[in-house]
Amino acid sequence: MSEGPVLVVDDEEDIRSLLVAELARDGLAARGAATGLEALDLARRIHPSLVLLDLMLPGLSGTEVCRRLRSDPATAAVPIIILSARGEEIDRVVGFEVGADDYVTKPFSVRELLLRVRAVLRRVPAVAPKDGTWALGRVRLDTGSYRVWVNEQEVMLTATEFKLLSTLSARPGRVLTRGQLLQEVWGMPPELSTRTVDTHVKRLREKLGAAADQLETVRAVGYRFHAEPGGSGGAG
Repeated sequence: MSEGPVLVVDDEEDIRSLLVAELARDGLAARGAATGLEALDLARRIHPSLVLLDLMLPGLSGTEVCRRLRSDPATAAVPIIILSARGEEIDRVVGFEVGADDYVTKPFSVRELLLRVRAVLRRVPAVAPKDGTWALGRVRLDTGSYRVWVNEQEVMLTATEFKLLSTLSARPGRVLTRGQLLQEVWGMPPELSTRTVDTHVKRLREKLGAAADQLETVRAVGYRFHAEPGGSGGAG
């Protein structure tokens, strides 16, 4: 993954400057962008290690910026944390559906945000098996380059989606509870009540396309990845 600076995208100069300064104080290089178009241009040039993205931007919205970052192979796997004054569940779900790795509501604690940044950065390289390539049914993963293919067609996943897939596929046939996935993939307490896992599984299943049936929902428990197609008992 990229070792570039954190990209802070916020049209409020005081917030942007504060976050750039606090990230630097925490040992992380950072650059700022005030608009969505500036952020997209900068992201292609500096290859950021992570993007802090405000949703309420002039011109191009943060949601659209997120979509474009995810659709560009050069930035598709860069972790994105959304910053938003809108904290309703539906807003969070939409944020995750367009490809965010985390969602922080304004006003926020700078200390908490820095902890979330560190948590997301930690899980980018932390795939379950050691580096290598392995295939399960229609799916092939390369943990060294963070690449995934379905029927030899490459699929672009976010860092979190890759971590989720690699965690599940490293233990084919075994059910992992939502709590286990929260802990292993997101570094969150297993007892936390959140739709984060379900939202990411839904998006991952859509991206897997022809291999979606290998990712099974075990109702009221969690999820299981099958080594062969057609092993799913349900994809709810």
